[in-house]
Amino acid sequence: MSDTTDEIFDEQPHETGDTESTGLYEHLNIKVDKNQEPLRIDKYLHIFRQNSTRNKISQTCRAGNVVVNGTPVKQNYRVKPGDEISVLLTTPPRENLIIPQDLPISIVYEDDDLLVVDKAAGMVVHPGHGNYDGTLVNALAYHFEKNGQKSDLDRVGLVHRIDKDTSGLLVIAKNEYALSYLAKQFFDRKTKRLYWAFVWGNIADDEGTIRGNIGRHLKNRMQMAVFPDGSLGKHAVTHYKVLERFRYVTWVECKLETGRTHQIRAHFKYIGHTLFNDERYEGNQILKGVNLPKYKQFIKNVFEVLPRHALHAHTLGFTHPVTKEEMYFESPMPQDMQAAVEKWRNYTAD
Repeated sequence: MSDTTDEIFDEQPHETGDTESTGLYEHLNIKVDKNQEPLRIDKYLHIFRQNSTRNKISQTCRAGNVVVNGTPVKQNYRVKPGDEISVLLTTPPRENLIIPQDLPISIVYEDDDLLVVDKAAGMVVHPGHGNYDGTLVNALAYHFEKNGQKSDLDRVGLVHRIDKDTSGLLVIAKNEYALSYLAKQFFDRKTKRLYWAFVWGNIADDEGTIRGNIGRHLKNRMQMAVFPDGSLGKHAVTHYKVLERFRYVTWVECKLETGRTHQIRAHFKYIGHTLFNDERYEGNQILKGVNLPKYKQFIKNVFEVLPRHALHAHTLGFTHPVTKEEMYFESPMPQDMQAAVEKWRNYTAD
């Protein structure tokens, strides 16, 4: 949600700022007041966002995330009346105490600036209401502590998140500069991400695009909904390609042009192809197929081998914040989804 506010500072005339927050980073648009005296931009932003340290703002500038009148600037730039400032700030850590816990996690890459994790389904990414421990962040805190590494962020540098029951790849930053640099790539949609999903029904086209604003469902607050007229929610676009058809279920590859909460889940429900076994979106019912006992038993068996919604973050690509190397990772299909594929292949072969 964005809002427009007039903020008054002890030493400054008022400025107008638009703020958009995703929970992991905050996008600010600031128009500098006509009476503003010349002031270093790191000090100016520190006053504007007092919950951000000067070091955090300095690293944000280094990462190219502070833009004045369309041009990235360094921390010693002096703001002038009428300047238009755009800032992408990572949000402050939450107040939850992060307790290091020795939990199994799969780290597929690690260096001094970041690591990439292949998250198992069922693991919550970050502590929150109802999940105060046992999360990926608790496991990472233990990993850093065990290896004598220092993470200067309580939330261990989360750049993006995936749902508890979604498996697959996540990148985690180890320092403020890496966090700012990676956050900018996600915000600018320059990362390379593909998801695998199993959805109910036989999708008509081999490739397609789903467009429609996504926002909180008006009646069921646990779900996100699509508002195609744009009256509510945020702009969202999902591209898909069919990989394999199983008569009553389709395996699709999804490329996100935007990164909204539950985007794949909400978009496919909107077009009538809810994710297989997605309990929150009623995909844990038999939505397609024949009304025969043998078929019902078959679906029950598939639900048992795949006891969660069928979504996997298959690939992740980004530019390394320090080396500027193009990094690319692939996660193989997890065992539960593979078991479901084998059952469907056997079923459709009969």
